[in-house]
Amino acid sequence: MALRINDVIPNLTVTTDLGEVVLHDWIGDSWAILFSHPKDFTPVCTTEFGAVAQLAAEWDKRGTKVMGISVDGVDEHKQWKGDIEKTSGAPAGFPIIADEDLAVAKALDMLPADAYLPDGRTPADSATVRSVFIIAPNKKVQLMMTYPMSVGRNFAEVLRALDALQATYETPIATPANWEYGQDVIVAMSLNDEQAKEKFGEVNAVLPYLRTTKMPA
Repeated sequence: MALRINDVIPNLTVTTDLGEVVLHDWIGDSWAILFSHPKDFTPVCTTEFGAVAQLAAEWDKRGTKVMGISVDGVDEHKQWKGDIEKTSGAPAGFPIIADEDLAVAKALDMLPADAYLPDGRTPADSATVRSVFIIAPNKKVQLMMTYPMSVGRNFAEVLRALDALQATYETPIATPANWEYGQDVIVAMSLNDEQAKEKFGEVNAVLPYLRTTKMPA
C-alpha cells in the first residue's frame, strides 16, 4: 500500500545504533523527520548526515526529532558516524535505523514488497531509499521528498519546509512560493473575507482568491 501525505506513519519497532525504538513512542508530542539512505560509507550520504548533524540546534529550536534510516547494520552505523563527525565537525547524536531486512523501506513505500539485498550489493540495489519524511505530532506524514543517487539533499530547504508546515499546522493559512519564516502568508479559501478579517485582522486581497496576511504569532 502506498504511503501518502496525511497517512499515519507505520508504528514500527526498529533497531537503531542507539537501541530499540517504537516509532510512535519516539515521536511522542514532537515533530519528527526521517531521512533515508541506501548504504553506509557512501559519499553523498555522508555529507547529508553531516548536514543534519550541523543543524542539531535548529531541529531542537523547532521541537523536532530526527532519525536516519540506512539498510546496513548497527555496527556499520556506529563506524560510519566517525566519518560523518570527521567531515562535518559536528556530533551525530541522532539515531540511525538498521534496516537490514528492508522492513522500514518497504513500510514507507521506498522499495517494493519483493525487494531484497543480493550478495555483494551496491547502493544501486536500494537506490530509492533516498527520501525525507516530515511527520507531525499527530503521527501523520506531512511532507515527502525523494531524491536520486546523484543529487545531495538541501537541508536548508527541509528546514524551510518544516517552518512552513509548523506555521500552517491546524491553522487556515498556506505559504506562497519561496516563503521564508516571518513573511506574509496566504489566507485559506475556506474563510470568507469577514471570517478572515475576524481571525487575522488586516487582510490584503491581491486577487479575489489570493489574500495575504501577516504570519500569525
